Amino acid sequence: MAGRVLQLNVSRGGVPKRPIPEGFVTPLGIEGDEVAHPQFHGGPQKALLLLASEVVDKLAAEGFPVYYGALGENVTTRGVDHRQFRAGQRYRIGDVIIELTRPRIPCSTLNVYGPGIQEAIYDRAVKEGDITSPHWGMSGFYAAVLQPGTIRKGDPIQLLEQVA
Repeated sequence: MAGRVLQLNVSRGGVPKRPIPEGFVTPLGIEGDEVAHPQFHGGPQKALLLLASEVVDKLAAEGFPVYYGALGENVTTRGVDHRQFRAGQRYRIGDVIIELTRPRIPCSTLNVYGPGIQEAIYDRAVKEGDITSPHWGMSGFYAAVLQPGTIRKGDPIQLLEQVA
């Protein structure tokens, strides 16, 4: 699975997140990125949110007014198959090494992009960990930061460790 960083995104809390050319990533996420609801988002197990640009493109084609960064992702990927994301996988992105921790559970904050968006990216099967769900990985995947460093737009995303 080879891909790249299409866009890197931060905000002062909430959605949308705005693009930046590069960011320093710590165990708590990208410096300058704030979390509006720390009881639900952020922390060492949810330091970064990765989302495939292909998902955003699909949603936009279905009529949702979304764009890269709109869904709150920190790293918008290109060429990484979101259906292959698994908790425990490790990736190198720029200088940073991350480990995927869990799918994101979409919240009502995303409703600003229209009714039905949550159901378009997440279902009961995903909630139960069923990787055969057609929605698997569409809501994004959280990651822990194992090795801090800098991520830049265009950096390769390299799978280092696969899990079953």
